[in-house]
Amino acid sequence: MSLPKRFLSDALERIQPSATIAVTQRANDLKAQGRDVIVLGAGEPDFDTPDNVKEAAIAAIRAGRTKYTPVEGIPELRKAIAGKFRRENGIDVSPSETFVAPGGKSVIYTALMATLNEGDEVIIPAPYWVSYPDIVLLGGGKPVFVETRAEDGFILTPGALSAAITPRTKWLILNQPNNPTGACYTREQLRAIADVLLDRPHVWALTDDMYEHLVYDGFKFHTLLEIEPRLKERMVAMNGVSKAYAMTGWRLGYCAAPEALVKAMAKLQSQAATSVSSITQYAAVEALNGPQGFIPERQKAFEVRRDLVVSMLNQARGLECFKPEGAFYVYPSVRKLIGRKAPSGRTIGTDEDFVTELLGAEGVAVVHGAAFGMSPFFRLSYAASNASLEEACRRIQRFCASLT
Repeated sequence: MSLPKRFLSDALERIQPSATIAVTQRANDLKAQGRDVIVLGAGEPDFDTPDNVKEAAIAAIRAGRTKYTPVEGIPELRKAIAGKFRRENGIDVSPSETFVAPGGKSVIYTALMATLNEGDEVIIPAPYWVSYPDIVLLGGGKPVFVETRAEDGFILTPGALSAAITPRTKWLILNQPNNPTGACYTREQLRAIADVLLDRPHVWALTDDMYEHLVYDGFKFHTLLEIEPRLKERMVAMNGVSKAYAMTGWRLGYCAAPEALVKAMAKLQSQAATSVSSITQYAAVEALNGPQGFIPERQKAFEVRRDLVVSMLNQARGLECFKPEGAFYVYPSVRKLIGRKAPSGRTIGTDEDFVTELLGAEGVAVVHGAAFGMSPFFRLSYAASNASLEEACRRIQRFCASLT
C-alpha cells in the first residue's frame, strides 16, 4: 500500500535512513540467504554487558522499580552522572545540570530540537557520524561541513573553525574519539578550539564523548568543558553507557548541560519518549558507580585488534589506513583503487562502489565513506573477534588484489 500524496511530513524528504543500519540489514539479509558474511558495519561492542550491571537490572525488577520515572532521569542516576563528570573529567556539575535520554542519539536530537530555528547553522567537522546532519535538517537547521584532512589526523583546526562561523552559527558538534576515523584531540588542540569559541559568544558546543574510554597507546582523553570551564553556560557534554559498558541495546545516553537547557529538553522529551526505561536507569547507576576494572581490559583488547587491522589493511594493494588513537573504527582510503575494475566487470567509481563490490565478491560488510561526509574512504568496525577480523582482512586483501 502506498501512502496518499502529501501525507508524509516534508521534513522526511530532507533526511536519509541511517547508512550504518542499512549496511547491517543488507548483510544480515545475505546471511539469511545462506551467504558467508562478516559484518563489520555496526558500531557495537562485541563484549557482553558486565554481570554486576545485569544483576542491578534484575534487582530493580524484583524490587518493583518498574513505574514511570522523572523525565530527566531518576535522582540516583543523575547523582551518579554528576559524580562521573567530577571523578573522570574534572567537571563540576550538579545533578540538576544532568539529563538522561533513550540513547546518546536522543540526547543530541533533543538538545538540537529544543534550540534550532529555521536557518540556524550547525558546524559539523567531516568526516562525521551519519546522524548529525539529518538531526540538524529535521530541526530546520543548516549543517555546515568543515572537512578535515587525513594528513592532519582528521582534526578540526582553529582556523577552519573560525572561518566557518557566521552570525547564524548556533552550534559546533565535536565528536572525539571520532566516529568514523578514531581521531582524538590533544589538550592543546582542544585549547585552540576553546579559544575560538570564547571569542564567539553566540556559538554553543555539543561534545559527543561516547568513545571516551576507548583510547590507545597511553593517549589521555580530555573533553572541551574540562579544558575551558568558562564555556559551561553554552555547552552540552554528551556521553552514555553504550560503548564503555557494552549496553547498546539498553538505550541510555546522558549529558551535562545548563539547567535552563535541561528544562527545555525535558519539556520536549515529556511529549516524546517521556523517559528512559526505569530498569535501564537502575542498571546505569550500577554501571557508573560500580567496579570499572573491566574497562582497561577491554580497552587493551580493542588496541590489539586495531593494530591487527591497521597492519593487514596497509598490506592490501591500494589501501592507505590511518592509525587511530581511539574508538573501534578504521577509515582507510581507497583513492588509489578508484577507476579499477572489479571481478564482476563493474568499474570502481566511488567508495560506495568499492564496498558494494566487496560485499558481493568476498562477503565483507563495511560502510562507504560518503555516508560520513568524506570520500573516497570506508569505515570498518573492529568490534569483532580477532579471528573474524583476520579473515575479513584477508578477504579485503584478496579483493583489492583482484581489481584490474
